[in-house]
Amino acid sequence: MKSIILLSGGLDSIVALGGFMDKYNIELALTFNYGQKSAEQEIQATKKISDFYKIKQKIIKLDWLKEITKTALVSDTQIPTEDLDTKNSAAAVWVPNRNGLFLNIAAAFADAEGYDYIIFGANADEGTTFPDNTENFREYVSKVFELSTLKHPKVIAPLINCTKNDIVKIAIEKDIPLEFVRSCYNSGNKHCGKCESCIHLKNALIANNANKYINILFE
Repeated sequence: MKSIILLSGGLDSIVALGGFMDKYNIELALTFNYGQKSAEQEIQATKKISDFYKIKQKIIKLDWLKEITKTALVSDTQIPTEDLDTKNSAAAVWVPNRNGLFLNIAAAFADAEGYDYIIFGANADEGTTFPDNTENFREYVSKVFELSTLKHPKVIAPLINCTKNDIVKIAIEKDIPLEFVRSCYNSGNKHCGKCESCIHLKNALIANNANKYINILFE
């Protein structure tokens, strides 16, 4: 048994890796550069994470995805800092079929190289606004791979029922190196502390008395 993980460098992906590496024998991390504002910082973070856990990493560039993405995550439009956790804020940072595309690319690697599982960091909080972070989505994608591949890799989302608070708690319990996390939508050297992703991360750290990481990660 061996697995691939989608590794963005964010809280969810590092905990899905560090928390479940042994259970699923994760050997390969796929990181995607689709022109997102924080691409450089995410790649730096994922290289540190991959080195820490001693797994292979492949960075995949998807220039065409930037070309068809008009939302704030890749365009010159400012990342939302107000009216967060709503359908409007989700739409403002939506990338067309992003998780569907990434999982299909991972399935091609699984089919070619014999991986049994594909891991990604879907969670309960983001599932409320992003349909591609839900159990329904995970289940349907797994069913598609039963027909579109010979290997039939299963898609696993080990944090699917966890909130951000739960995920930070797991990270602390398992000594996962949260100092490597890169969750910010913006491109600064440190997390901006104002975008939706930053706010979720900061609140979860505070809730778990992990304030030391706030000083490391945030401006």
